[in-house]
Amino acid sequence: MTLEFRERRDYLSWGRVERRPQRVARPASRRDLAPLASGGWPRLAVGLLRSYGDSCLATGASLLDLTRLDHLLAFDDETGLLTAEAGVSLGELMRIFVPRGWFPPVTPGTRFVTLGGAVANDVHGKNHEAAGTFGRHVAALTLLRSDVGEVTCSPAENAELFAATIGGLGLTGVITTVTLRMRRIASAYIDAEKLAYGSLDAFFELNAESEARFEHLVAWFDCTAGAANLGRGIFSRGNWSPFGDLEPHRDAGLLQLPVELPSFTINPLSLRLINAVYRANETRALGAHRLHYGPFFHPLDSVRGWSRIYGRAGMYQYQCVLPVPTAAAATHALLAQIAKSGEGSFLAVLKAFGALPSPGLLSFPMPGITLAVDFADHGRKTLALFERLDQVVSEAGGRLYPAKDGRISREMFAEGYPALARFARSVDPACTSDFWERVRP
Repeated sequence: MTLEFRERRDYLSWGRVERRPQRVARPASRRDLAPLASGGWPRLAVGLLRSYGDSCLATGASLLDLTRLDHLLAFDDETGLLTAEAGVSLGELMRIFVPRGWFPPVTPGTRFVTLGGAVANDVHGKNHEAAGTFGRHVAALTLLRSDVGEVTCSPAENAELFAATIGGLGLTGVITTVTLRMRRIASAYIDAEKLAYGSLDAFFELNAESEARFEHLVAWFDCTAGAANLGRGIFSRGNWSPFGDLEPHRDAGLLQLPVELPSFTINPLSLRLINAVYRANETRALGAHRLHYGPFFHPLDSVRGWSRIYGRAGMYQYQCVLPVPTAAAATHALLAQIAKSGEGSFLAVLKAFGALPSPGLLSFPMPGITLAVDFADHGRKTLALFERLDQVVSEAGGRLYPAKDGRISREMFAEGYPALARFARSVDPACTSDFWERVRP
């Protein structure tokens, strides 16, 4: 079958800032990908388009939407070793395997991510300190390249290409299948606890005290709070519960945000109000409780299309990681800049990364603190703030997350990812993206 390409204007990244038409094909099976093994036109494989910036766009090239390549190929119920096509979503894996007592070893903040996308971005979750990144649990993958055809990659076979593909943003070829080590669970519930804390120092103390006893750790913070309240927020921690049923999540009946809200919806006054209301609601829910994995891991998945709240201009997420020696001072400096700016949102997260090394050459996490804040695109004002934040991150020896980025400079990207030149040697000659054209060495 010949791949049929159509110009699409509805293929946008999650941030919705860039609105360039994309040339898209949706192969129905892996057989349809056969023409890719003989060179040809520039391309990029994509999934559910949950990357925030331009790493999932390829203007002037071609997108291969792999979401119809979603078959499960093999599963060992003794070991949890699963082989599946790259287009299956993490949510679908949960729906199928939670009733059998298995769960993906790492899940990001949304389950609307394909297996291939989770590998290509080497996603991380609330359990990074205990489990590391998604790529640590990938046993093998198959990759379709334009120069050598289909190859199998693992830590033992084509190891350099495997390392480049984990976190490689889809640039080393088209990931067609993934073999993943799932983890056992006894129930579909998390024994969770929420605690209020009043300052950034208190966050660091809570996190240090929680690391040894809880697998899942994350904090929401009020990005509008300054002075003595800088960094105040709600700290969540939890472990898989041994009690409860194995009922999976349900996506039917989710709320849908059908239209983009007016761009003036997010402003300094609304930010203070929304953060105050959110903090008040979360404060009423403090304490220990048993929570289904859906709202614990993926609270925003309850509203489809939630990024439309930021209006027609779209939104950015600024996510960085700061290494341990500089993390406290640099986090303080970043939060002070954000609070002073009057920009930001009610979606602001602090989380620690542990020492387990990521296997990918371009993997984002390293030991330290990661900060993630959403920002409405207010043009030059927002970009000027990011430049000030960039300076803090660079001076601290940190880096930005490519899956969330839409404007990092070539210089800052190279500075943050010392294996970039090594990675570039494994890039498929036919693969590209708007992100890669912007940052490639």
